[in-house]
Amino acid sequence: MTSKTQNPDDVQKSALVIDSHADTAQRFLDERFDLADPLDGGNFNLESARTGNLGAEFFAIWVAPLRYKGRYARRTLELIDAVKQQVAKHSHQMELVTSAEGVEQVRGEHKFAALVGIEGGHSIEDSLGLLRQYYALGARYMTLTWNNSNGWADSSGDIDDASVPHTREGLSEFGEDVVREMNRLGMMVDVSHVSDKTFYRTLIISRAPVIASHSAARALCDAPRNLTDDMLRAIANSGGADARGGVVQVVFYSGFISQAYRDALKKMQPQIEKAMADAEAQAASGNRPFTYQQETRIRRSWMDRIPRPPLSMLIDHIDHIAKVAGIDHVGLGSDFDGVFGQLPEGIDSPADLPKITAALRARGYSADDCRKILGGNLLRVLREVEAVSES
Repeated sequence: MTSKTQNPDDVQKSALVIDSHADTAQRFLDERFDLADPLDGGNFNLESARTGNLGAEFFAIWVAPLRYKGRYARRTLELIDAVKQQVAKHSHQMELVTSAEGVEQVRGEHKFAALVGIEGGHSIEDSLGLLRQYYALGARYMTLTWNNSNGWADSSGDIDDASVPHTREGLSEFGEDVVREMNRLGMMVDVSHVSDKTFYRTLIISRAPVIASHSAARALCDAPRNLTDDMLRAIANSGGADARGGVVQVVFYSGFISQAYRDALKKMQPQIEKAMADAEAQAASGNRPFTYQQETRIRRSWMDRIPRPPLSMLIDHIDHIAKVAGIDHVGLGSDFDGVFGQLPEGIDSPADLPKITAALRARGYSADDCRKILGGNLLRVLREVEAVSES
């Protein structure tokens, strides 16, 4: 059957589908969630991955910067261990993978490929030694910042906060060393969350193509986390003259794909923050920890009051990036289990990924184009990053 005649289901089944960002590791550790369990309000488990033919997932290792201040490395290691414990428990269904070749091999064995990415450079605690150890434990990308600047790279989340120290050029000298060391190791440099200045400085320094593991188009939704058209083109040209360029993995979060949703959430934010502060104070008065699970429940109870945007808005972002950056430079970075359930209509878990493929086919994308978006582009970038390391 040729690519021109393949229907969406055939395309989905033939693709090596890779999602670059899910925050499920926190559920493993804090809720004792098991990948064989029902979703129970979450987005990700093995059954939903199997249903949607999701072949590989990067589990994001995110450490809340205020809650775990002084314990970043410990929390990072515990989250990585939680992923590995799931792999060990379900070894007949999944394997931990650390290379592009490994992804293909595991999928060839009809298993699920689990990968690890560090979300937020504060996890390395200003130590290249820790960065190297995270790589040794399997981490294959690191987001240079989260919503917090970390002293050597600036975040889009606090760039306008005068009380937060920022670098002069977007990266400090140590920050430039971090990028170079990631190139040497073969770890993908992730520019989601960084400030615009940090973005451009990083692309000057990196000898390998970069990724945005979970971002969208700023032209369609004016969030600082999203990328301008110039930034989209810059990622497509990242990595030097001999590189084929990086990839933008489109985030599914409603607040980054719909301007109307984002505006509604801004109006509601003071009420959400008050509810959070009250719950945290109540926990403290009872000498109890205030967990991420509790935070998720509170935030979601408020955010569920905002109508979810249609799936077409997510497709608009994929389409826009494909047109601006090129079909070889766009992929999927869902942020499953990291956005308080706030996904577009019809997308609740990996089981719904075939709807994206169907929507792309309906807009005229070929089967080959869909396979690139579904995972081929990211796998190609990982392979190029590995080649730069070997050189």
